[in-house]
Amino acid sequence: MRKSCIICHISSLPSEYGIGKMGRHAFAFVDFLKKAGVKCWQILPLSPTSYGDSPYQSFSVNAGNPYFIDYEILEGDGLLEKSEYADITWESDKDKVDYSLIYEHCFDVLRIAFSRFKPSRVPAYKKFCEANKSWLEEYALFMALKFQNDGKPWYEWENAISMHKPKAVAEFKKSLKKEIEFYKFVQFEFNRQWTELKNYANDNGIEIVGDIPIYCALDSVEAWADHKLFWFNNKRRPVRVAGCPPDEFSPTGQLWGNPLYDWEYHKKTGYKWWIDRIESASKLYDIVRIDHFRGFESYYTIPFGNEDATIGDWKKGPNYELFRLAEEKLGKLNIIAEDLGFITPEVREMLDKCGYPGMKVLQFGFSDGTNEHLPHNFATKNCFAYTGTHDNETLNGWVSSMDKKSLKFSKKYLNVKRRSEIPMAVIRAAWGSVAEVAVAQIQDFLDSPSSARMNTPSTLGINWQFRTTEEQFTPELAKKIKKLNKIYNR
Repeated sequence: MRKSCIICHISSLPSEYGIGKMGRHAFAFVDFLKKAGVKCWQILPLSPTSYGDSPYQSFSVNAGNPYFIDYEILEGDGLLEKSEYADITWESDKDKVDYSLIYEHCFDVLRIAFSRFKPSRVPAYKKFCEANKSWLEEYALFMALKFQNDGKPWYEWENAISMHKPKAVAEFKKSLKKEIEFYKFVQFEFNRQWTELKNYANDNGIEIVGDIPIYCALDSVEAWADHKLFWFNNKRRPVRVAGCPPDEFSPTGQLWGNPLYDWEYHKKTGYKWWIDRIESASKLYDIVRIDHFRGFESYYTIPFGNEDATIGDWKKGPNYELFRLAEEKLGKLNIIAEDLGFITPEVREMLDKCGYPGMKVLQFGFSDGTNEHLPHNFATKNCFAYTGTHDNETLNGWVSSMDKKSLKFSKKYLNVKRRSEIPMAVIRAAWGSVAEVAVAQIQDFLDSPSSARMNTPSTLGINWQFRTTEEQFTPELAKKIKKLNKIYNR
């Protein structure tokens, strides 16, 4: 079935509180998508963000971001009073998320709500804690310890607890009991609100496309509490870290810094941790996009401590075996393989075996008529055709900075005369392609300029800030998108 999809992360939804939340504006966005005839809503990882505010660098692969918990819902539950959150300054610029303000106030408000929470009166709380015990206990302790250590990463804590010694863990579980309960409460509220929002979307015929990074952050509960998963030395520091080698776009490569997996250990366990992670993501979302999918075939390794990615080598990953075992246990998986970047014949072979839809990104295509990202070259309909991803420019910004050669080719290919006509023509090209699903960022339908770009890879401090306003989601825009869906049978 042909479908269309819009990318808009929770953080970008309209809000009076500095960042998008899972309350009335999120439900209104679902209503907007339904009116527009859009069948899929793609978001970025829901995980708590750490240094740099990236949802791809998180304290936990399982936890939800406290910033998205809606205060109005908590007020309705009798846990907050309006003045306790509405009188706070949440934004410095209505067009951008100010993460420093959110961080400064969010947990204070949630602690007020926690002070009024009575677990004995909420049977669902005990049930949630029991169902998520495998990760929730360690996560809540990890966050309580971070709070006690002024936010420092775990590898800068006192030695016994940084090395996760059983005696130290047991002692801190006792001394930080109340703080641990707070972080469990936060996750319970996140899960409850997310479940209601997802159910509402599903009830209205809209699937949620979620996103999981291939790697964990170094400062994460996984790296602290389950060090055997990673390629660490005996001091629990990375031997090598993740990134991408130099190319024409980045002469020094990309140094991500994430710890790499000890795939031999994972193989001995039957890839249990990864299969559990895929199962969890499949419950959280309807369709799971796995970032940097090529890393399962082989991955680039950079010596820990290097300042860039110029020195490194490739090592073999688990390949198709991981997904074969996952499907044996979980059944057919609804996965999108992010198959961008350096794609070798071996990666192609793994992708063919998995059978998951890959990605085409039209912004990458306008070099010449042979480019695989142009619609006439799509070799299969088993793909998602993106006008651009969260790592790309908005279409408006992309066109504004286009060189003469690309501009000339784009006009010819798209059969338009003016530069200003290109963004909408690119959307039409994606929608008209054979791809099962056509995808655009909400910025592209809003014709947002370059300042609305979600992320510029390998930069810090300017990303993940894009916001929308309630006034932008007009009936006229919904009608325009619905017309497009009707024309191209989506």
